[in-house]
Amino acid sequence: MQTLLDVTKALADRNRLRVMAALQAHAELCACQITELLQVSGATVSRHMGILVQAGLVESRKQGRWTFYQLKTPDVDTRVMSWLQQGLRESPDLEADRQALSRILSEDKVDLCRRQRGEACCPQQPDATQDTNFRNKERNP
Repeated sequence: MQTLLDVTKALADRNRLRVMAALQAHAELCACQITELLQVSGATVSRHMGILVQAGLVESRKQGRWTFYQLKTPDVDTRVMSWLQQGLRESPDLEADRQALSRILSEDKVDLCRRQRGEACCPQQPDATQDTNFRNKERNP
């Protein structure tokens, strides 16, 4: 029962639902891309993502200073994920997010991070050869 409570609490927030929709459409997003999408502070994104990770809906990986997130669908009841995906796919409220995310994904992550936090952040791009455990293909919306 605790898992069900964690999942329902995690999904009871508009911004966390927006993140779930973005991760449904794209295999992996870095914290700076999520920050840009939600237009909130990095600390707020960290709190939201921690709740989603704790609920078992999302998993994260660190790569240097970068934190990447993706859906963790194998651990979530398939009925819950089907219900969530259907609701998110049909939501007209998320169209603006889809357009914003398209713009955000076209930007260089380093530039995005620097703009959000200042020049001291992310001095170099992460090494693409590190930690290739995550899928790199985009999910179908």
